[in-house]
Amino acid sequence: MPSSRAPSDTCAPRPGVYEFFAGGGMARAGLEPAWETLFANDFDPKKAAAYAENYGAERLVCGDVHALSTADLPGRAMLAWASSPCQDLSLAGKRGGLAGARSSAFFGFWTLMQGLIAEGRAPDVIVVENVTGLFTSRGGADFTALCRVLSEGGYRFGAVELDAEAHLPQSRPRLFMIACRNAPPAALTAPAPQPDLHTQKVVAAQARLPKDLVARWIWWRMAPCPARNLYLSDLLEPDDQVRWMDEAGAARLVSLLAPLQRLRLDQILEAKTRRVGAVFRRTRPSAAGPVQRAEARFDGLAGCLRTPGGGSSRQFVLIAEGGKVRARQLSPREAARLMGLPDDYRLPARATNALHLLGDGVAVPVVRRLSQSLLLPLIGRADLAAGPHLSRDVRTRAAP
Repeated sequence: MPSSRAPSDTCAPRPGVYEFFAGGGMARAGLEPAWETLFANDFDPKKAAAYAENYGAERLVCGDVHALSTADLPGRAMLAWASSPCQDLSLAGKRGGLAGARSSAFFGFWTLMQGLIAEGRAPDVIVVENVTGLFTSRGGADFTALCRVLSEGGYRFGAVELDAEAHLPQSRPRLFMIACRNAPPAALTAPAPQPDLHTQKVVAAQARLPKDLVARWIWWRMAPCPARNLYLSDLLEPDDQVRWMDEAGAARLVSLLAPLQRLRLDQILEAKTRRVGAVFRRTRPSAAGPVQRAEARFDGLAGCLRTPGGGSSRQFVLIAEGGKVRARQLSPREAARLMGLPDDYRLPARATNALHLLGDGVAVPVVRRLSQSLLLPLIGRADLAAGPHLSRDVRTRAAP
């Protein structure tokens, strides 16, 4: 059954979108209701099952993108969205580059785009979303390769770096490459980098491009987003409705903190006021070999959600109150809220599957901001851009 979030037809006809590497449909959640999803694809059956559970399976194809042909893509979409696999490009991974076993899926996507171009059905706009490691992967060669194929396809392009923390209490910086076939309106471009969109990574990556690609580059301009008014504590379940670690388990987690972080926690405990923190474990080098450390933050944000492929990927909630510490794992539902998904989004029953789905996803309000501030105006449909940047469906409660 499709979710209750299925769009109405009050704004029909809406521009169409093809959603590649769709995962659980988080890009779709941010694009709707302004856009109509004509086609979606993901290779992972578990993710595809979650997508179908929330949006229906009618326009979803589960399978290898390399096995698709343009005949599988109905109609003509104004937008093609590709959240291509990032494992080979992540700063946390082995960084095999775009030639890596999974990130090479991008070229399966691009083969389809080439086919659409040949058929006269090229999307007006393409968005490629990935981790910021793409800026420097293989010394910048992968970013240059991405720009090259877009240019050869007749697109002009520019990248922005957006962090979900502008909207949600999660630190999650991501690269968004926005490419267009037609000349963009002057109001959407800038003569120079914009500080809120173009970080040093973006500027450095653009500077490394060959001159012919620099000539195709666009410094995008977007309206600023409202200040975030959500904190980690706002999205957590009530204390009496979650399972806490025993005292020994909490003590073991705290013991992994580096000395300076432990001193900071002691200072918080001395204040005896309630503070909510996020903790994640990392393996760090030392003279005696790799050691596991816990890193805590009490700035109201969670760390970047990751897929649960190892012991360092699960985040913990740490509550310092009354001179004592309690700890527990972040729940899948809380992680979903940190991605901007509403509480009626149906998660996989197994926590590992749910966290894998979420850790690989794109933050919903970031997609919504891109859609409203750039993508819809870019195709001349600013009339569909009204609405909040942050989903009103995310459940919140007063901070304790």
